[in-house]
Amino acid sequence: MVSERYNRDLGRISHMTGNDLCFLTATELVRRIITKEVSACDVMAAHLTQIDQFNPQLNAIVTLLPDRAMDQAARADEMLAHGEVLGPLHGLPIAHKDLVETKGIRTTFGSPIFEDFVPDRNALIVERLQAAGAITIGKTNTPEFGAGSQTFNNVFGQTPNPHNLAKTCGGSSGGAAVALATGMLPLADGSDFGGSLRNPASFCNVVGYRPTPGRVPTWPTPAAWFPFIVEGPMARTVEDVALMLSVMAGPDLRSPIAIQESGDQFAASLHHDFAGARVAWSRTLGGLPVEQSVTAVVDGQRQSFESLGCLVEEAEPDLSDADEIFKAWRAWYYWLAFSELLKANRGKIKDTIIWNIEQGRTLDGTQLAMVEQKRTVLYHRVRKFMNTYKFLVLPVVQVPPFDITQEYVTEIDGVVLNSYIDWMRSCYYISVLGLPAVSVPCGFNEDGLPVGVQIVGRYQEDLAVLQLAYAFQQVTEFWKQKPKIAQ
Repeated sequence: MVSERYNRDLGRISHMTGNDLCFLTATELVRRIITKEVSACDVMAAHLTQIDQFNPQLNAIVTLLPDRAMDQAARADEMLAHGEVLGPLHGLPIAHKDLVETKGIRTTFGSPIFEDFVPDRNALIVERLQAAGAITIGKTNTPEFGAGSQTFNNVFGQTPNPHNLAKTCGGSSGGAAVALATGMLPLADGSDFGGSLRNPASFCNVVGYRPTPGRVPTWPTPAAWFPFIVEGPMARTVEDVALMLSVMAGPDLRSPIAIQESGDQFAASLHHDFAGARVAWSRTLGGLPVEQSVTAVVDGQRQSFESLGCLVEEAEPDLSDADEIFKAWRAWYYWLAFSELLKANRGKIKDTIIWNIEQGRTLDGTQLAMVEQKRTVLYHRVRKFMNTYKFLVLPVVQVPPFDITQEYVTEIDGVVLNSYIDWMRSCYYISVLGLPAVSVPCGFNEDGLPVGVQIVGRYQEDLAVLQLAYAFQQVTEFWKQKPKIAQ
């Protein structure tokens, strides 16, 4: 329970309720903190109270450090009283995905093997977020080792969807998405291999951004040159994602693929004129099965892009071989990252991960050479397509949120799927391309479940993706609809 100390701090806020404070944007919150309309302690106390109210039902935040958080909020207020702003995120609460190492804070990776693991270092993104003034309050739930887009594990259990507790929140950044949707956090980080920033954002009506590989440098990692896994920001609005990206992005020698540009560009205004911008509109990304309830919601917003001046045309790139490429390199990475753990802990690792590791063990140099050659051909084929179209727009996920008791989707519109990741192809095909992509709230299906739209941009044109996402958000405003549980 939140202590009396936090309730006293919350009680000082007379002009709005704690719940209202928790649903302000991060951009607005930090403005009010710096102008001293509210204190960092006020903001922290409100969010801790929100966590106390909703987290027992949602299990989004799995490690919580309220005393530490309040102490750091008090320090942020003291620094501000002396005229010192800690950074662009001064005093904002944040929780880190439980795959991200946090110094002195338990980091389990969702695995019983690491149930009591406490790192002695911070991941690079944690360093940067804290240096920008964000206050770490704990960790968010994730599936075991981030595998699969359904958030459950044997350490903490499952995290339901706040819009319908019988449905999944997606994953693997599921705890982050749920905490944002219910006002428990204004910002959260996540990571994305095959859709783990975008999928839960779509399922929970928040924004999840997959940057160009190298835009946000990753450390530590067992594969420093590997371009498929990225870390990125999540929030309720696009401008908050851009604010967060402005401090996460930028070069670091610990990441050899880091893009050398600073993150300053993302702190500027996102307003942009899209008159004449050519947009490729794809319903199925080349024939993938997509449930009609998803297609209907996304198609219903085509007019919103047209209202912005975009020239929207039905077109899609040839993504032949994307499935083979992704699955081969995913298996390679799982063998690299987890094979030693498997030798000693087979009984503590879920079956789908074991399957993926063992897929990696069977790969040989000839197979990897073949898929890498195909990846090069695919890159240039899509590069030429994107010379014609500035953006590709498509559904984020091929299905709406499904039953929380179902580990993964096995069939879509009568099409039987062969593995635990096949239902995520509308996301992981984009991962293969190395292009920046964002999930933005797009509306709700007939069952009241959120559906996101995926906006994909040209290579390294991250700012353009955020600008179009922001413009779409401004004309639709779906992000403002809270889950009923949090209203």
